[in-house]
Amino acid sequence: MAGSVGKVYSPMQTAIVLGARSLSTSKVLREEATTSPNLGSVQPQKRPVGGFWGGRASVEELQASTEKVSAHVRHIEAVEKDLKALAQSSASKDDLSRVRAELKKVYDGLHIEFLDLRSYVWGMQQDMHLLAKKNTTSVRV
Repeated sequence: MAGSVGKVYSPMQTAIVLGARSLSTSKVLREEATTSPNLGSVQPQKRPVGGFWGGRASVEELQASTEKVSAHVRHIEAVEKDLKALAQSSASKDDLSRVRAELKKVYDGLHIEFLDLRSYVWGMQQDMHLLAKKNTTSVRV
């Protein structure tokens, strides 16, 4: 391509001359693609052998992390067991509603009994006032 200045190639000819497929379709872009320097290919990163968590891990480190995970699992199981026991022993919303309604009935019944007792005492007071008036107005001879 160095000896053919000004010559226009088709995209297929350009790909053959360059040895790769060109994605540029205009003359300016094709020329820029041919003049850009080759920076090299990207090398894939090599992963370390046994490369979990970024490097080699010794048997002791793996045992320690396994023990930590096991301890966390046991703790979670204990918390789940406690939660299940609390869920079984605690009252549900329906239980609370039923007890609240029952307590309200008891309270209303007590209030009615209190009002009945109050009216009974008031009636006794009225009777005593009438008796007191009769005794004071009558003359004894």
